[in-house]
Amino acid sequence: MRAEILKTYKLFINGQFPRSESGRYFQIPNPKTKKPLANVSQASRKDLRDAVQAARKALPGWSSKTAYNRGQILYRMAEVLESRKPEFIDEISKMTGNPKKAEKEVLTAIDRLVWYAGWSDKYQQILGTVNPVALPYFNFTLPEPQGVVGILVADELSLIPLVSKLAPAMVAGNTLVMIASEKFPLSAITFAEVIATSDVPAGVVNILTGFKNELIPHLAKHMDVNAVNYTGTDQALVKLLQEEGSANVKRIIAHPEPKGEAWLDNQKAQSPYWINSFVEMKTTWHPIGV
Repeated sequence: MRAEILKTYKLFINGQFPRSESGRYFQIPNPKTKKPLANVSQASRKDLRDAVQAARKALPGWSSKTAYNRGQILYRMAEVLESRKPEFIDEISKMTGNPKKAEKEVLTAIDRLVWYAGWSDKYQQILGTVNPVALPYFNFTLPEPQGVVGILVADELSLIPLVSKLAPAMVAGNTLVMIASEKFPLSAITFAEVIATSDVPAGVVNILTGFKNELIPHLAKHMDVNAVNYTGTDQALVKLLQEEGSANVKRIIAHPEPKGEAWLDNQKAQSPYWINSFVEMKTTWHPIGV
């Protein structure tokens, strides 16, 4: 009798797919048969440090790209995801046991990437402003990238929570360290294959799988992380992020919404103002020429 060989999903760091340096992994069960569906690498503190280092190195190049070019790259990600749509639907169906819902999630993820790609050279006009001042100066407020951003991906759905946070953060010019869903980690790493083949420079997006209670404290206190984004209502976790992040005045962005099926709702889970969560507003004074 032939023994089934389970796929091992690796990490995504600096454009490559390494195993965890600790050699650890955990298994995701099939919701129907309860048998193991796949092996998933369990990231360690060292893996997180490597991901932050890669994101920091990639930041100058990514943030200096034109807004239009960043939009082109997001659109390319949507194209590649479209071409691999059946694979993602099948994978999510196996994790959730719901093929119809899996298809809707993948289609929404594709559309959401396209939507944010379209905003790449427009959000500056929405969020920025020319300020009236009673002096002989022009006074501009402009959105700029925060830097290296940690994102805690929600566990409620397989793919769309990751895409919904990744897209506005990337469009804003940040580089990312994402801790994938513990419950549905497979599509996060398969989506990393989309990233790796979509002209995204190495290190711009790094995705770790593992246990959040192990990784979050290290992410929150890392001195080279500029912000952490969390979606949920766990006030103890928010307090932990705020306390651990205070050492370098890290920006903690905590959103209680969306929840559950709301991730699939375009009225609730996408907005140009979501980009605002991933920028810092900088004000510049310029003298008026005579």
